[in-house]
Parts: sequence; C-alpha cells; structure tokens
Amino acid sequence: KQWYQRRVVITAGGFGRGGSSRGGRGGSRGRGRGNRTGRGAGDAKEWYPCTKLGRLVKDGMIKKIEEIYLFSLPIKEAEIIDFFLGSKLKDEVLKIMPVQKQTRAGQRTRFKAFVAIGDFDGHIGLGVKCSKEVATAIRGAIILAKLSVIPVRRGYWGNKIGTPHTVPCKVTGKCGSVLVRLVPAPRGTGLVSAPVPKKLLSMAGFEDCYTCATGQTATLGNFAKATFAAISATYAYLTPDMWSPTVFTNSPYQEYTDYLAKPFVKQPKKEVKY
Repeated sequence: KQWYQRRVVITAGGFGRGGSSRGGRGGSRGRGRGNRTGRGAGDAKEWYPCTKLGRLVKDGMIKKIEEIYLFSLPIKEAEIIDFFLGSKLKDEVLKIMPVQKQTRAGQRTRFKAFVAIGDFDGHIGLGVKCSKEVATAIRGAIILAKLSVIPVRRGYWGNKIGTPHTVPCKVTGKCGSVLVRLVPAPRGTGLVSAPVPKKLLSMAGFEDCYTCATGQTATLGNFAKATFAAISATYAYLTPDMWSPTVFTNSPYQEYTDYLAKPFVKQPKKEVKY
C-alpha cells in the first residue's frame, strides 16, 4: 500500500516537476513581445516611500524634479519618477536578446532587455536588465530606466529664436568601441541619425541634430549606451551663458531636517484571508 501511494505521488508531479505537462514549463513563459500586461501593474498599489527623498516627494515638500537634480540627490525609488513624470513617460523596448552561460549541465539561457524611457520634453532614461523570462526582464529594465532618468539640455543652432530645438554644443559619448557624436543642426533639419539614436534623441525632446558614429554600431546595447552618454553630457559642459554667479541654498535634507527626524509610521497592511 505504501508503494502504491508513493507511485501515485510521483506520477502526479513528484520531484517538483509541476505535474505531467513537461514539468510546468509550458503555459505563459513570457517569451515574445506580445501581451505585455506586466507594465505598470503595480501602479495601483499604495506607495510607501523607503528613503528620505521619497518621503519628501510624497508629502509635497519637493515640488519639481529639477530640485532633485539641482542638488544631485540619488534617486533610489522608481515611484519618485512616476510621481513627477508618470503621465508623460513613454517607454520603448529597443531590443531583447538571449544570453547564455555554459554550465556542466549545458547552457543556461536568459534574456536581456534594453528599454528607453522619456517624456519627449527634456528627460530620458535607459535601462538594461537580464532575467530568466522576457516579461520579468522588461519590467526590471523599465524600473532601472526610471531610476536613470536624467535632465537634457537643449539649445540653438544660430540665433536664439523660438524654443530650443537641438543640442547646445558638440557632445560625445562612448561605450565599448562605439563613439557617438552629436552636432547642432539648423531648425527644420530633423534627426539625421541611425534608428537607435533617433529613438533616444526624439524621446529626449530634440527636433534637429546631426550625428556621427564610429565603431561596431551593430552592437545595439553599446550604441544605445554611447548615445545616452552623449545626451547626458549636454549638462556637463559649462557654456558661457551659465557663468553667472551661483547662489547656494540648503539642500532639501538640510531644509527639512526637523521633518525627517520624525519617525515614519507605516500603516499596517490589511490581512487577506484565503
């Protein structure tokens, strides 16, 4: 009788294989780009900030995201970006590529996702994530892209007429062997670029720009990272119009020290009975 019971357990999916249908490997594995419902699924949940910056943002002490960039405060929570730019942000999957690791049992395949995120008005982010499933990799890359969102400085090609439309000066970014150079262009030129930098430049809010690329640009990951590095260099270059004396003020951490000293009480979660 004991032997019979053991046999029943094994045939019903013993050894953690998940039943008789190939050990639970089938079903929605997450491969492919269709039916991506995992994005933004956690937006409906209540946000409980874990950092001081998150507390200041949620309670309305910091009004604009530029205040965070002004004091170079590290952003550790993606919900901070959602709080300021949530409705404007658009994300796009640049590439999903399989990567393999050789083990004694064979190869272990995982999926690497490159995701760009931007509001088409001066903010851009790039995220890279590797995971066993495509949906998990995309979800993680979106979070990392939000955490890496940077401000983009735009300028003029000639006379300062109208709104800024191109890069303020010639900037360069490099990753691996790929070197990307962005050159200001007159109004109406458009984005003279390869498809990958064109997506990033348009998401950043540039209307006109010349580009020059050298190296192995077929490596899409390095191509995108080099373009992102070039875009982030727009605020790293100190042009003469930014030579005005700087008026130093207290950072939000110093300004709201008394508020942050109070203990943050997290509301208890409601127990769900199954």
